[in-house]
Amino acid sequence: MITVTVGIIMNDGRVLLCQRKRSSRYGLKWEFPGGKLEHKEPMEECLKRELHEELGIRADIGSLFHRQHYVYPDSGSYDVFYYLVRRYSGEISNPAFGGAFAQLQWVPIGKLSSYDILEGNREAVQKLIEHYGKI
Repeated sequence: MITVTVGIIMNDGRVLLCQRKRSSRYGLKWEFPGGKLEHKEPMEECLKRELHEELGIRADIGSLFHRQHYVYPDSGSYDVFYYLVRRYSGEISNPAFGGAFAQLQWVPIGKLSSYDILEGNREAVQKLIEHYGKI
């Protein structure tokens, strides 16, 4: 099983979504930023590293928001930990490898369901809408 940490970054009722590049697996699907745990790496450190690599920010990781086990038929079993990001420093950008993503967007929480969300993130998106969509 692959362990993944994911950051939920919110600002003024909006959440940051990242669109995968067309050429990547599940191309053009939307997801939250994050990535795979390296050997013996603490989860919060993994997420800090991934957010810095993918978005160019230094993040203060908050509480665990959601945990989900998901199986992609073509790529295996994932244990995904979704953390709220309390705050961050730096300007969010798409610097990694000429941009890790096709694009980044701040999306109103109430409109998340209109995006083509990566299947493994849909449960967390639904929980976000239920908890924060009415504020």
